[in-house]
Amino acid sequence: MTHRIIDADGHICETKELWEEYIPAAYRDRTIRMDKGDNGLDRFWINGVGTENVHSARACLPWGMDDPDNPPSWDDIIPGSYDGAARVGVMDEEGIEHALLFPSIYLRCGDITDPDVAAAAAYGYNEWIADMCKDGKGRLDAVGLVPLQSAEAAAKEVTHIAQLGLKGVAFRPERYNGLALYDEALIPFWNAVSEHGLFAGVHGSFGIQMPSFANSRYTNRFFTHMVCHPFEQMAACLDMVCGGVLQRHPDLRVAFLESGLGWLEYWLGRMDEHFEVMGAEGPWLTRRPSELFREQCFISIEADEAHRLPKIKEMGLEHCVFWGADYPHFDCTFPGAVAELEEHLKPIDPAVADLIRHGNAARFIGIG
Repeated sequence: MTHRIIDADGHICETKELWEEYIPAAYRDRTIRMDKGDNGLDRFWINGVGTENVHSARACLPWGMDDPDNPPSWDDIIPGSYDGAARVGVMDEEGIEHALLFPSIYLRCGDITDPDVAAAAAYGYNEWIADMCKDGKGRLDAVGLVPLQSAEAAAKEVTHIAQLGLKGVAFRPERYNGLALYDEALIPFWNAVSEHGLFAGVHGSFGIQMPSFANSRYTNRFFTHMVCHPFEQMAACLDMVCGGVLQRHPDLRVAFLESGLGWLEYWLGRMDEHFEVMGAEGPWLTRRPSELFREQCFISIEADEAHRLPKIKEMGLEHCVFWGADYPHFDCTFPGAVAELEEHLKPIDPAVADLIRHGNAARFIGIG
C-alpha cells in the first residue's frame, strides 16, 4: 500500500545565481556567498570576510562526511538540491508527494551584522526560492527568510513573502541582536505573520557566529552540532510559549525543526510546573504552556527517532509531530528515506501514522 508522504523539513543548496543575480549589487560583497580561494578550496563569505571552508559542502551532501580526507566541494552539490524539476524527480524516486524547503548556508543569515544587508539577503533569497518552486509542478513549498536584525525590516519582508506565495517565515532559534521573540518590538512582525496566515518555522544549524549556547562553550564541531539544535530550540520554545506570543496570536502555527523530539516531554512538563508554582512571575500567561503548545505548535522528527513514536499519543502530541527527511544534508537517509520511515511506523496506530506521514504537515503548511 502506498501512503501520502510529506517531507516537512527538506533543504536546498544555494547556488551562485542567488548572490550574483538576486542580491542587489550594492550588498553582494557583504552577503553570504561561496567561491574558490587561490588554493582551489571553497571559500565562504559573510560580512565581507572570506574564510576557507570545507565544511559547508560536507554538510550538504548525503555522503559528505564519508571520507574526511577527500571532502567534496560546493561544485559537487546535487541538482535535486537547487533545481525544482530535479527535486521532484528525487521525490518520485523516494515516494514523497510534497516537500517544504528550508535553506542551507542561508540559515546563517542571522550572522549578517548590517541590518540593510540582512534585509537584502532575505529579499533576494525569497525571490530565488520562489522561482525554484515554480519548477516543482505544484509539489514544492518553501519558507521565506526574515531579517530579524531589524524588527521593522522583518515585518516588511513578511508582506513580500506572502506576495511571493511562500507559506511561512523562517528564522533561527538564537536571539538576533539580543532580541527575544516575545519582545514588544516584534509585535508588528507577529501581527503581520498572523494577518497573512503564514506559519513560523524555527530552524537552527551549526557553524554560526551569532551568540549561542553552543559557541559560548565549544569550538569543536562535534560538540557544537550536538547541542546547537535542541538547546537553542528549547529556549525559543520557552520564548514563544511562555513569553506570550502564542497566547496573543491564537491562529499562529509554529514548528521547531531538526532538534528531535526527545527534549519536548521534559520541557512541556517543566514549563507547566513553573506556570503552576511561579505563575505570579509571569502574569501575562493565563493558560498552561502544554495546552498552548499542543494547540499551535509542531515538531519535526527524523526516522531514527522511531523508538519515541509509540509514546506520542500518550504524550498528547499525535497532532503535533510530522516527518522531515533533511535531504540532502549529510545526516539524511538517502536513498531509502521513506522506506525507513514506513518500517518504523509499522507498530504505530494507523491513524497516528497517517498524521505523521502527511496530516500534521499538511495542516502546518496550509495545504490540502
